[in-house]
Amino acid sequence: MLFVFVAIASISFSQKINLNLFLGTSNYEGDLQSYFFTFTQPGLAIGGGLSYQVSDRFFIRTGITFASVSADDKKNPKVYYRNLNFKSSIQEFHLAAEYYLFNLEDIKFSPYFFAGVAVYHFNPYTKDTAGTTYYLQPLSTEGQGFYLNRKPYSLTQFAIPFGGGIKYALTDNIKIGIEVGMRKLFTDYLDDVSTTYVDPNLLLANRGAKAVELAFRGGELKTGATYPTGNLKRGESKNKDWYYFTGITLSYRFPAKGEFKGGWDKPGSRKKYILGCPRR
Repeated sequence: MLFVFVAIASISFSQKINLNLFLGTSNYEGDLQSYFFTFTQPGLAIGGGLSYQVSDRFFIRTGITFASVSADDKKNPKVYYRNLNFKSSIQEFHLAAEYYLFNLEDIKFSPYFFAGVAVYHFNPYTKDTAGTTYYLQPLSTEGQGFYLNRKPYSLTQFAIPFGGGIKYALTDNIKIGIEVGMRKLFTDYLDDVSTTYVDPNLLLANRGAKAVELAFRGGELKTGATYPTGNLKRGESKNKDWYYFTGITLSYRFPAKGEFKGGWDKPGSRKKYILGCPRR
């Protein structure tokens, strides 16, 4: 589907369309990883998309990103006693506006900023002591669906992507860059941790022994810790989760039919030639 759109776009819009690729790391901030921005416990992020040049410095872009996020209480001294951990793949589609401080047709580099809207899918999971994988949302580890009107969280949600970077023009048609993109989420359950523990007997009756086992894993540390009772805090529900990407971008501008492919006619000059005539 993407390749069909690229083919049509390259014929219809010519040099206004760019093909964009992204490769980098993904990470998250939440109840298992409290640092707002860090490179610890990173995952892989890879993406691609298209952008349309509205003006010299303003673009509309869209793209798909595939990434993974994870965290482990063992690496967080503040909450190591819970011994929780999770992993999740993320599939995201975004639409955003992109603005450059300088015109890359006049100089070789420019900072830029972007903001927009995104739809993403996630599904947190963990492994028990036997190495068996369990997806956490169906286990209702905090009583979602049967306790205190806590509703099950949706695995597909909206986000607000924003960020920026620096892009450098290698040629008229090829640009490389570095980008940092944040995602403001509207859920606190990217990591399946948000509020308080639910009574273990109630959780056992509604979701089974495995839900109780994975809702609190401090007993695995052999410290004598037992399942917390009395509606004790499990996470911080006031702070929603985030995820973010950091990496390298590569952009290719589809040249217009008949465009001169020699790049700059003189060192430091960005004048392009179409059918042998300089652009005015």
